[in-house]
Amino acid sequence: MNIRHSIATAALALIAGTAFAQTETPRVDQRQERQEQRIEQGKSSGELNRREARRLERQQAHIANAEERAKADGTVTKAERARLHHKQDHASARIARQKHDAQHAPKAASAPGN
Repeated sequence: MNIRHSIATAALALIAGTAFAQTETPRVDQRQERQEQRIEQGKSSGELNRREARRLERQQAHIANAEERAKADGTVTKAERARLHHKQDHASARIARQKHDAQHAPKAASAPGN
């Protein structure tokens, strides 16, 4: 009976470990963080105006919500991961487009006489 208990415990631990691993999305999280940094850099450099930055930030929030929904049932499937990566690809391209378009944040007014 003790051996059966050990085997059952090991099997449950393996299953639990596998289920936990399936909810982790480190690549998605790393890309999300990097894209948020790109937006912040664009805001501080003036490459993104307020409206562009707000839209890009909303898009990042949408991706974060999609990730949470994918994790909600305890498993992030291959298809869900693919959808998240597709959303991130789209967001990345949009960030690049917005940072390199002709629109820029207004520069701060300089003091008179400068």
